[in-house]
Amino acid sequence: MAARGTTSGRGPRHAIRTRVSGWTLLTIAIAALIALPVATVLAHVIVPAGDIWSHLGATVLGRYLTNTLGLLLGVGAGTLIIGVGTAWLVVMCRFPGRWVFEWALLLPLAVPTYVIAYAYTDLLQFTGPVQTWLREVFDWSRGDYYFPNIRSLGGAITLMSLVLYPYVYLLSRAAFLEQSVCVLEVGRTLGRSPLQLFYGVAVPLSRPAIAGGVALALMETLNDFGAVQFFGIDTFTTGIYRTWFGLGEQVAAAQLAACLLAFVLVLVLLERWSRGKARYFHTSSRYRELPQYRLRGLRGLLAFTACATPVLVGFLVPAWLLASMTLRDGDALLGVRFMEFAWNSLMLATVAAIVAVLLALLLSYGVRLRRSRITSAAARLASMGYAVPGSVIAVGILIPLGWMDDRVNTFMHHHFGILPGLIFTGTMVALVYAYVVRFLAVSYNAVEASLDKVTPSMDAASRTLGKSAGTTLRLVHAPIMRGSLLAAGILVFVDVMKELPATIILRPFDFDTLAVRAYDLASDERLSQASTASLAIVVVGIIPVVLLSVAMRKSRPGHGG
Repeated sequence: MAARGTTSGRGPRHAIRTRVSGWTLLTIAIAALIALPVATVLAHVIVPAGDIWSHLGATVLGRYLTNTLGLLLGVGAGTLIIGVGTAWLVVMCRFPGRWVFEWALLLPLAVPTYVIAYAYTDLLQFTGPVQTWLREVFDWSRGDYYFPNIRSLGGAITLMSLVLYPYVYLLSRAAFLEQSVCVLEVGRTLGRSPLQLFYGVAVPLSRPAIAGGVALALMETLNDFGAVQFFGIDTFTTGIYRTWFGLGEQVAAAQLAACLLAFVLVLVLLERWSRGKARYFHTSSRYRELPQYRLRGLRGLLAFTACATPVLVGFLVPAWLLASMTLRDGDALLGVRFMEFAWNSLMLATVAAIVAVLLALLLSYGVRLRRSRITSAAARLASMGYAVPGSVIAVGILIPLGWMDDRVNTFMHHHFGILPGLIFTGTMVALVYAYVVRFLAVSYNAVEASLDKVTPSMDAASRTLGKSAGTTLRLVHAPIMRGSLLAAGILVFVDVMKELPATIILRPFDFDTLAVRAYDLASDERLSQASTASLAIVVVGIIPVVLLSVAMRKSRPGHGG
């Protein structure tokens, strides 16, 4: 009897330990699966690449480095100026249209960089309406006047800054809203002007958030393929594509991807360094609505212009150009194969969103069940994919899947005399895998924040009723988190619709999406036809902007009071 009682006494504890360790193993497995492409790229750094590097070094490597650094510096400065300046104006100042600009300044997020490149090239190129009008009005001909070349490094920096500044604006605005009123009041009693408070108090206090926003914008810059390829700017992203598909050099392409990954690592370290150098705390319990400076006359007009210009140039003009080109001379395949392209995009985005949200839910719940250094590290590892460019992820997926295809074909040919061909590479499975690796962090952040709001007493109550951890997640947590899960899925869905580098590299043969269709037509200088697919992507991209706008309105001081 004693022996049987001892066994039964240890059984439940052992079962619980087994279930918990099972969730821990699941968390580690998800993190390992997401980290595999990056680990593959890094592993190829030490693999000999032959003479290809001497060829790249003598021809294009210097250009890759110079152009990539130039893009980073230019876009970093542009997004910093536009994002921080507009955030300060809408938070701290009162001027006509301010409440509209609070959410309208997010609209350029709906426009992918390659789409705005197509739109403005059609408008500003030599045969475009602007230069054509100038020649007709002033009776000029080629060589009689100077007009900036939009398809240049400067043009790419300008357009990317106009599309990516909302990352800086969003985080800067949140940081300015959280400022202590007491600090600003002390600055005003010392005779500081609003401009001095901005440079001397607000910006230093908000430095971590500003650095985080700039880092996000620069990571998107490194990920860009469509705009720089269309403008003929050689960067590491375009070099990876050309080295793999043009030269057929798998190892060299992986090593170029590792170089691009080094840029990302530097950005992450700089952002963490900026965040960790100092700590700022609120020293008072008085939280009131921030003081606002009323701008009238010329100052109000200047503030209005400063906020209206990025919205006008970054969203309204491109959207109008795309709509007019679509109506005037849109895609000839509209109604024929266009619906096939749209279906491919919708299907991939839907599947990737479902998988990403499911994995994010399992990952965050595994961390919740047994929070330890191992599970926390696994969650952070799985969330780093968003910082990795799509081209790097694509190369990291092609290498192991290509190896698996080679092994399967060798086995089948040796034993059965048949060659199955490509089973893993060039399939939609590879594409969805790449999307999940890249955008899991988007869904994980939303799911984790929602799961943290569920009180642990619900877990305890469910377990005392004999429910397993999986059943508790399905019957208790998932229904409570339904809204957050939907929001996370929508964000991933829209990001997948816009993703271009990974799609171009990994897509199956003769399989096109809206992004690929727009890129192919634009590459053939058929910009009017490319407008149809581009406009569809922009329309879908408005969805997360609406969600962010609603969240921003709720975050205003005194909201709902």
